[in-house]
Amino acid sequence: MTPEQKRRYNRHIILDGFGSEGQQRLLESKVLIVGAGGLGSPCALYLAAAGVGTIGIADADTVSISNLQRQVIHFSEDAGTPKALSAKDKMQRINPDIRVEAYPTFITAENAPDIIRQYDFIIDCTDSFASKYLINDACVMLGKPFCIAGIVAYSGQIMTHVPGSACYRCLFPAPPPENEVQTCSMVGVLGSAVGTVGTLQATEAIKVLTGIGSPLTNAILTYDALTVQFQRFDIQPNPNCMLCGSHPSVTELQEYSFQPCRKNTKE
Repeated sequence: MTPEQKRRYNRHIILDGFGSEGQQRLLESKVLIVGAGGLGSPCALYLAAAGVGTIGIADADTVSISNLQRQVIHFSEDAGTPKALSAKDKMQRINPDIRVEAYPTFITAENAPDIIRQYDFIIDCTDSFASKYLINDACVMLGKPFCIAGIVAYSGQIMTHVPGSACYRCLFPAPPPENEVQTCSMVGVLGSAVGTVGTLQATEAIKVLTGIGSPLTNAILTYDALTVQFQRFDIQPNPNCMLCGSHPSVTELQEYSFQPCRKNTKE
């Protein structure tokens, strides 16, 4: 590391169990964040500040005024700007030491393998079940570790997968029916609560990349902002999982058209 890098990352370097080795691992790592919204905003800022060497940020949406209550990486003057480009600008301003790749597009069954295989760790910060299942499936098929999270109203949940641990489909085999899902555009979402969960995702990425601590694998963590309660539920890989089980039925990427949070997001 250069003298400037040693000054910038000093509080990491002096951490017991982290040190220069941990920081060097971050500098050499590549992380893909899918979604530059409420979850992706704090996640992207903290990973940029932490010195993750290459960060990809993917989002096909543009910034709107209704986003600014929770999507803290975007500013009022960014309205109408592609979120991926707005996020890239802030990440590079907070840390010019890193490289940011912006993907102002949807992650699809067609482009997911080519994009995801370039990265060491994937973070799902999307707001739709269609995207979550696609990212989960692509990462498991490619052997990539990832963290997935979601939040609506005052409650969120988060889990991490590394090869061999339970995947999202082990717990939730298929997307729920559209009429059974409450979305942020229907019932709202507390901005600061989204930030809490997004920050946890950044921490999970740092832990896996550096080897510190224990990642949230084979478990799901729920968060209730109203009571400030976290609950951890341990799970096991499902031997009958249609994706990672002994006899998988999902062997190719497929896309779901169901994207509930795309409704009324401009209102």
